[in-house]
Amino acid sequence: MTQPTTAVVFSGGMDSTTLAAHYHHAGNRLLLLSFDYGQRHHRELQAAATVARHYRAEHHVIGLTAVGALLPGSALTDPAVPVPDGHYAEPTMRATVVPNRNAIMASITAGIASARGAAVVALGIHAGDHAIYPDCRPEFLTALQACIDAALDGFPTPTVEAPFLHHTKTDIARLAAQLDAPLALSWSCYNGGALHCGTCGTCVERREAFADAHLIDPTQYATTT
Repeated sequence: MTQPTTAVVFSGGMDSTTLAAHYHHAGNRLLLLSFDYGQRHHRELQAAATVARHYRAEHHVIGLTAVGALLPGSALTDPAVPVPDGHYAEPTMRATVVPNRNAIMASITAGIASARGAAVVALGIHAGDHAIYPDCRPEFLTALQACIDAALDGFPTPTVEAPFLHHTKTDIARLAAQLDAPLALSWSCYNGGALHCGTCGTCVERREAFADAHLIDPTQYATTT
């Protein structure tokens, strides 16, 4: 039997690393697609490559720096906008929105998946993203699938899957432990320094997930608070 291929939108973060582990554990061949859109935390692409090697998976970095340069106003793409500290529930996290980012990445991944015969496009979005990011909500996934179905009418059409859509970050941490996902190799911090800063939204969420799941956090943080 041919091993099914899943195309994963792969940042190298905690969620997408667990997502890769999920499909690897299910016996799927991984096609990991990362995106260089000029993000401040370019360090995540190194993590993505390291995790890909861990799974001996095919991995590609797709260049979108010209697109990122035309998306000012986000703390992730605009050096004039500071990365906010705090929790994702706070309104300040809106500064980390990159307009239409997931839609852009998912659409490109769908085209590659169709051409490469991948049956699934996998996204690592989860319930904690819904409040801040419009393209992480159930309504977006429904519309995305409809768009892909129409765009690829008559051609191989992948199914969009987001298995963590209703999971909390703590749920993902627990699942990662069950799957032995290499979260020590993953990168979450939006500041992109030598170590996780420990105070930006993704660092706070990461710390809380391990603590709430009663798991040892393998991450090195620049702050101990």
